[in-house]
Amino acid sequence: MEASTQRESAGQAPPKSYRGQKGKSVEERVVFSLAHRTRLYVLTLLNESSYTIDEIARLIGEERENVKYHVKELLDAGAIELAKAEPVRNTQRHYYRAVEMPTYSEDELEAMSADERQAIIGLTIQCLAAEVLASFWAGKMEEDPNLWLGWRWFNLDAQGRKDLAEEQMRSWGRIQEIEAESTNRRARTGEDAQSVIAAMMSFPRERTAPEPPGHSNFSDR
Repeated sequence: MEASTQRESAGQAPPKSYRGQKGKSVEERVVFSLAHRTRLYVLTLLNESSYTIDEIARLIGEERENVKYHVKELLDAGAIELAKAEPVRNTQRHYYRAVEMPTYSEDELEAMSADERQAIIGLTIQCLAAEVLASFWAGKMEEDPNLWLGWRWFNLDAQGRKDLAEEQMRSWGRIQEIEAESTNRRARTGEDAQSVIAAMMSFPRERTAPEPPGHSNFSDR
């Protein structure tokens, strides 16, 4: 009680209780990680590189204790990982990063358990959703004259599902070529780069629609 009174008299909020995410499902932990604006900004920052809590707080403009709390929760949820620890006097300086994942082959994925594949899917969705929501919060989408958003469900047979996946792979290859071409142009012109998220997804819907939809929900500018 005395410590709490001292914090309040100093105009500081008492520390948040630590909830912990261990024992929860992958799905629950991914949803938790994305459910707070500060955690979104931490996740997108750690997608770039490794940072200490002090660095994260400075870069996203949040109070250190607030960032410390959310980093601890994200770490416990398996949403981020400890990159390294450096000795500093009588303590350790911890650097955090997004969970590193290699590119898996189809054979490697097939050899995994269902739980292992679900964990990989969850981390991928988490990274993408954090980038989407952080950009949305910051108003970056509204400002972009080349914004393209689109979604729709399609009712496909087995061959159609395979054809769609192959078409997406071709499109993804072309996107990588566009990046290489852009890099070469910037080397000549000195133009600054803009980080742009490109996402490619297709997945079975939670339920099958009785008939193909008669409309498309989209926005392009």
